[in-house]
Amino acid sequence: MANIQSVLTENRIFQPPESLVKQANISGMAAYRALCAEAERDLEGFWARLAREHLAWHKPFTKTLDESHAPFYKWFHDGELNASYNCLDRHLKTQPDKVALIFEADDGKVTTATYQQLYQRVCQFANGLKALGIKTGERVLIYMPMSIEAVVAMQACARIGATHSVVFGGFSAKSLHERIVDAGAVAVIAADGQFRGGKEIPLKPAVDEALGMGGTECVRNVVVYQRTGSSIAMTAGRDKWWHDVVKGQAEACEPTWVNAEHPLFILYTSGSTGTPKGVQHSTGGYLLHAALTMKWTFDNKASDVFWCTADVGWVTGHTYIAYGPLAVGATQVIFEGVPTYPDAGRFWKMIQDHKVTVFYTAPTAIRSLIKAGGDLPKKYDLSTLRILGSVGEPINPEAWMWYYETVGGSRCPIVDTFWQTETGGHMITPLPGVTPLKPGSCTLPLPGIMAAIVDEAGHDVPNGQGGILVVKRPWPSMIRTIWGNPERFKKAYYPEELGGKLYLAGDGAVRDKDNGYFTIMGRIDDVLNVSGHRLGTMEIESALVANSKLVAEAAVVGRPDDLTGEAVVAFVVLKGARPSGDEAKALAKELREWVGKEIGPIAKPKEIRFGDNLPKTRSGKIMRRLLRALAKGEAITQDVSTLENPAILEQLKQSV
Repeated sequence: MANIQSVLTENRIFQPPESLVKQANISGMAAYRALCAEAERDLEGFWARLAREHLAWHKPFTKTLDESHAPFYKWFHDGELNASYNCLDRHLKTQPDKVALIFEADDGKVTTATYQQLYQRVCQFANGLKALGIKTGERVLIYMPMSIEAVVAMQACARIGATHSVVFGGFSAKSLHERIVDAGAVAVIAADGQFRGGKEIPLKPAVDEALGMGGTECVRNVVVYQRTGSSIAMTAGRDKWWHDVVKGQAEACEPTWVNAEHPLFILYTSGSTGTPKGVQHSTGGYLLHAALTMKWTFDNKASDVFWCTADVGWVTGHTYIAYGPLAVGATQVIFEGVPTYPDAGRFWKMIQDHKVTVFYTAPTAIRSLIKAGGDLPKKYDLSTLRILGSVGEPINPEAWMWYYETVGGSRCPIVDTFWQTETGGHMITPLPGVTPLKPGSCTLPLPGIMAAIVDEAGHDVPNGQGGILVVKRPWPSMIRTIWGNPERFKKAYYPEELGGKLYLAGDGAVRDKDNGYFTIMGRIDDVLNVSGHRLGTMEIESALVANSKLVAEAAVVGRPDDLTGEAVVAFVVLKGARPSGDEAKALAKELREWVGKEIGPIAKPKEIRFGDNLPKTRSGKIMRRLLRALAKGEAITQDVSTLENPAILEQLKQSV
């Protein structure tokens, strides 16, 4: 694990605009360092102050952090609050008519909801759920398209103290079944279907199939939102239409006050092997971090129009759609469709039309939009933008530069956010009014986040030397446990090999020698051992994509090699058509030489495989475990129903 070599050199630095620094919620490096120093001096006092300032408590807490059962930490656990109250009720006196949600459907139709309207819809649905007999502490599975109703469903569960578990609308019936059984869900909230890229995709049939697999007797009700209007099967007694559930319900619903440690949600992450992990988050600590990072990372102002392009099926959609923006009273855009429909200018047109000021998307979306039309943003008025964000994986420097120059006009800071489902919110990220930016680096930890890089014995490594990313002290929004499996939680995140007290992020990282900036080098299990050199896959991918004339996107994995231990296998998407024959061989040779010059001969890919695309989920996440299987020549036995383009696997079997 230790001594991962950093081989990529990046020296460009971009200062934050002075005009933004002056107005920022955290203004200047001195203000940032003062917050960090406060947390270093008194971690509990630091978080207690922020929790009192940024959340509305029904019963104030007196105990900030309980470490008596570490690593099962508790924050603010004798206090009581309600997440929905914090997101809705407390804004009604000050800004009831402010637009909370701007929803743009796949076909371009726009609908909005003010804070007053959203409050009424959430209350009606919460009353409807109570009428169905759903109680505090019971689990409700949500399987919805991106919509105002998806947010209403999540907020309504929070309002009555039911723990929700959202499943991405692209997941299969098998995935649904696993999550229903593991969570013991008493109800499923779904839609008849959804629209993506001009196509109708059914959802309700997957629910029926999942509930027919056995072991789902816990589900008493299925509530169906009518999105597409297509004919679906409805099981008498069990299935109810959303509009019937809310019919006649009051537009006010007293919030259920819950302990700060009450499970707000369970979100399943599909690990590389085995059953999905149910990441359980609390109410108080999670909500605090969601609100704080809206104010710190995105520098939220009352006039902002915020747009996070994630799906609510992922943690990004939980923290930066369903909870964070509403907790700070923001106006935000919600989008049903895909970035390339009806054409590759969709994102840029939406930013122009809705006057978006803060835009948060994933590197995989950025790279696909570069491929689809790198000059397209220039055709739209993007002058309202003031902050750009990146989430989901490290962003390679060349994509960062395109995003900064072409989308942001070289005036918008990019907050390249490192965090995980398990962390609840941002951990390491530039702050727009503080941090000089370095392409490809997530820069510095947030105040109160004690991030470090250690070797395999848990000892700090010097700056400039790669190692394992850990967090040394607990923080409020951290994962509480893996649902129903506390031993798996301890083993995965607080391993005894590191002393049992360090949170293991699972990523390799390095800190700059000069400024201490963090750069993520890829997952530890993606580190390649080539002839004794431990190389991060992200750096080789960045080197390939740095060839901006040829390469649109690349993913790198390893396969066993008799000579070098592991060989580098690169899967490459070119900006032009996929080559074959002698042309493919010539391009592969050119790219090998390119990587040799960018990094060194040790990092040259042994194999390069060209494809029209990479195997991605419908959320845009690259399925690296499928690439590892392809590289080794193994048969694909895993469930590929969540892939956007399953046919791509056949292309990628062919080596050059």
